[in-house]
Amino acid sequence: MTPLEERQQGVALLSEATTAGARQDEACAVLGLSARTLQRWREDETIRSDQRPLRPYEPPHKLTAQERAELLAVANSEEFGHLPPSQIVPRRADQGRYLASESTFYRVLRAENQLGHRRSERPAKTTRAKPRAVCATASNQVYSGDITYLPAAIRGQFFYLYLFLDLFSRKIVGWQVYEEENSVLASEVLRDLCHREGVLPDQVILHSDNGGPMKGATMLATLQALGVIPSFSRPAVSNDNPDSERCSRP
Repeated sequence: MTPLEERQQGVALLSEATTAGARQDEACAVLGLSARTLQRWREDETIRSDQRPLRPYEPPHKLTAQERAELLAVANSEEFGHLPPSQIVPRRADQGRYLASESTFYRVLRAENQLGHRRSERPAKTTRAKPRAVCATASNQVYSGDITYLPAAIRGQFFYLYLFLDLFSRKIVGWQVYEEENSVLASEVLRDLCHREGVLPDQVILHSDNGGPMKGATMLATLQALGVIPSFSRPAVSNDNPDSERCSRP
């Protein structure tokens, strides 16, 4: 027989589920109840205690303490902690493992107040990957590229200095001054300096800012064709490419 407290809790859970849009027969199946049982409990709009004489009763297939502990361990494991019992039981069955029915999982978790979000169901904290460190131990390993505004004689007009610096030797390996700032011109300067310095594929890393000329389609295609490995400044970090920027200051 079912104690009055469990009846009240069961009816409350069913009411909550149906209010949220669940079908009554499906909600009853989850709790291991029949629609007739629910109707009897709700008779005269009053949840009554069981009128049958009380007697000690042990279900024939009741979980042992060890099995109950194993069930809770499975439900909170890394593999199943984010899943409801309706998915845990079938997945374990596919693995050839069976511990308890779906309704038993729900009943035990409800008794342990774990029917909602279990500990491992909480969204994992996202951690940002540390930016890759760019380090040079010899020449022609890492280049730093930048485009700097140069004021012209006429106010409001500028020239653009395209400058590439060897991070190890501090040698300016390539530079040009143009009247425009775009990806095509930047790729031309890079192509010339790689030919002049004898750069081999996958030999050099080019670190630059996130500006359009350095990340444009033409520049990226040139980097791929030359085998130069791109490296860009972190977003919202204004001083993440200081080497070539410092070199071009007046």
